[in-house]
Amino acid sequence: MGERLPPPLPPVKGEGIGRGTGANRSSYLGYNRAMSKTILVVDDEPHLVATVKAYLENAGYRVVTAPNGLQALFVARHEKPDLIVLDLMMPEMDGWEFTRLFRRESDAPIIMLTARVEDTDKVLGLELGADDYVTKPFSPRELVARVRAVLRRTSVEPALPDILRAGGIVLNRSAHTVTVEGRPVDLTPTEFDLLATFMSEPGRAFTRLELLERVQGVSYEGYERTIDAHIKNLRAKIEPDPKSPRYITTVYGVGYRFEGDHEP
Repeated sequence: MGERLPPPLPPVKGEGIGRGTGANRSSYLGYNRAMSKTILVVDDEPHLVATVKAYLENAGYRVVTAPNGLQALFVARHEKPDLIVLDLMMPEMDGWEFTRLFRRESDAPIIMLTARVEDTDKVLGLELGADDYVTKPFSPRELVARVRAVLRRTSVEPALPDILRAGGIVLNRSAHTVTVEGRPVDLTPTEFDLLATFMSEPGRAFTRLELLERVQGVSYEGYERTIDAHIKNLRAKIEPDPKSPRYITTVYGVGYRFEGDHEP
């Protein structure tokens, strides 16, 4: 029924996903190493579940699935998902009843999926504890963006130290200053945020989409290459030799990594 789904990698593209729709290939970028969040997708349409799962995995999430609310309760208790993408109209146990029961056990955010468009349904879902609402048919890229936004809105990030030191670089977050080997360096706000992101996790490989989301709050296809221009400018300001970077190195096929040794 419908066209055959492509494998999860390379990434897939599909606009207007709903019941019985298909998916095509795309250049949408994402890597399994990007995040460690677990997403539970609950829907009784196998084709839709496979497509949403592929997109979320390509965006770096770990994905588990269930075909109805009853099984989703068992999966949620075992997997402890960070977010749930939940269909409303399902056999055995619908999304309404799942949300009512699940909210007794967890406050993990829920994004509801449904073909119903009545405002009363949306209001009821939100009153039961849903955090967002997506009406079918929908764009899978929009759903991924909503997942990111809800996680960002509901997550409590650990406090970062005010002063970051790595290699010969010292970054003061509150004063918004940077020195390299004792030399003051003027950075744009985007360059400063990029450097702070790198220095907060030395040795970690960041994808362009991750960096774009960290510094601009968005991570849509087609914009990730703007990071390359910011990296080029940042290297010109902090590297002894920008053509042979010491601090910000390229991780081919992934993105960039900060190589400075972290100092407490």
